[in-house]
Amino acid sequence: MYQTKNDLSEQTRNKVIGLLSARLADCIDLQLQAKQAHWNVKGPSFIALHKLFDEVADTAEEAVDLVAERIVQLGGIAEGTVRVVGERSALREYPLKIGAGKDHVEALSNALAASGKLVRSAIDQAAELGDVDTSDLFTEVSRGIDKQLWFVEAHLQAD
Repeated sequence: MYQTKNDLSEQTRNKVIGLLSARLADCIDLQLQAKQAHWNVKGPSFIALHKLFDEVADTAEEAVDLVAERIVQLGGIAEGTVRVVGERSALREYPLKIGAGKDHVEALSNALAASGKLVRSAIDQAAELGDVDTSDLFTEVSRGIDKQLWFVEAHLQAD
């Protein structure tokens, strides 16, 4: 861990960095899952879903940057390589053999919902550790994920 004049104790910073690192892997995975959907979607709603999935990826990328930078602010090392993400992500593997828009909507909404649940739990965990700034950061990430879930799920809710 790097030295910092941040007034959180080293013990607290270590625990928060562990929490942030776990969610960083999820956010990177979510971003890549959205790109997988973006690249491979097919069907009559192609262009709308293609653009929507890119927006989901952009939101996830913003979350990745927020989380990674917070790790470094606390004296940690942001570990975001593909191999690390593959080992640490709590999200389910994205199905690679799908093409239909509805199938991608279902798969991506599942990933967004799972990610949102993990981030909401992290809000409380960071607060319990006494790091309200990280808790607030997770709240911001949660709002972005929930908004994208709403946009994606709308494609499942129509008749």
